[in-house]
Amino acid sequence: MIVVDTNVIACLFLPGDFTERAERLLSTDSDWIVPHLWRSEFRNIHALHIRTNLLSFEQAFQIQREAEEQLADREYDVDSFEVLNLASQSGHSAYDCEFVALAKRLRVKLVTADAKLLKSFPADAVDLRALA
Repeated sequence: MIVVDTNVIACLFLPGDFTERAERLLSTDSDWIVPHLWRSEFRNIHALHIRTNLLSFEQAFQIQREAEEQLADREYDVDSFEVLNLASQSGHSAYDCEFVALAKRLRVKLVTADAKLLKSFPADAVDLRALA
């Protein structure tokens, strides 16, 4: 079981430089978990892709649906105290700290490609680029 941030999910569903790594990660550990926030963050990625004509509305919606189906029953609530405490101590957004809080609570690793998160939370975060 691992927590993955929205960028890792995006790497899996949207072809790019790290898609193969995300696919290998999924084949190695398919028990991905996320805070509920991931849906809004992923929608925001799609909105950007629609605005910049990288995806049509229909393509974005289909990808969102596929991702939601894959992560169904793998979404968790996070504690506001924990999230705000991590955010206030680290200077990261509450959004980022939702993923860290979930990983800490369940005593699992957070997989991310976010260099700032990796630096701030070396005991909890693992670099997607260093895996597989």
